[in-house]
Amino acid sequence: MSPNPALMQQRAQVNPYRYGAFEMWNRLKWDINPESWRSRKKLQSWRNKYSGQKAVIACNGPSLLKSDLSLLEDIFVFGLNKIHLLFDKSDFRPSCIVAVNPFVIQQTKEFYNSTDIPLFINSIATKSISSRENVAFLHLAQQNKFAKDCSISLNPGFTVTYVAMQLAFHMGFDEVALIGCDHNFASKGPANAVVTAEEKDENHFDPNYFSGGVKWQLPDLVMSEMFYCRARDMFEAHDKKVVNCTEGGKLDVFQRAELKSWI
Repeated sequence: MSPNPALMQQRAQVNPYRYGAFEMWNRLKWDINPESWRSRKKLQSWRNKYSGQKAVIACNGPSLLKSDLSLLEDIFVFGLNKIHLLFDKSDFRPSCIVAVNPFVIQQTKEFYNSTDIPLFINSIATKSISSRENVAFLHLAQQNKFAKDCSISLNPGFTVTYVAMQLAFHMGFDEVALIGCDHNFASKGPANAVVTAEEKDENHFDPNYFSGGVKWQLPDLVMSEMFYCRARDMFEAHDKKVVNCTEGGKLDVFQRAELKSWI
């Protein structure tokens, strides 16, 4: 299934990441920041490190709780955003964590500053996330491409899952499976709108994910799907594959597979 072209065009006209002079200035500021060179060196050390292997991207939808995480013990797993909220319920630990949304980073900075798990974090967070060996900052830009090399810049694609896909390609993985990618939210409203969280979160695997009045952004499922299509096409063009091992959900861009059989 492909995204609705009319809706994609409508979203693109109000793209909050639209490339322009402001973004070029931000890129220049990042280029002259010493942290950019430290992070780029770290990112280059990850490049093609896992050629020919499989990886899983553990998304944060409610269906994540339906996945058998014990199957992932010997596989590289990209955890996203607030995946650490699962740690007190499970022995599962991701191989790394990816976070790019400013609200998520601000709300999770205490954990990010204390964990030893490798982190790939939006470069806007250099003032709130301490620079150390396990942290690599990512420069995000509205470049009209899928970044095969993530050490310079990459497109956020309206979802951290797309960022993780680019990192997986950068690291050389041949096959990537999604779990917990429901592509469906109970909360409704204008795409990308900043809203105040209710008492409990029905959109993610943990009711405390966005809760108690914190700010968060509603998803843009149409534009996310467009970028998912771009990721699918890039992987396939290089004889690689992304499959969807989510239990249920509404994402039909990728071929479906059962996690146990895929591993």
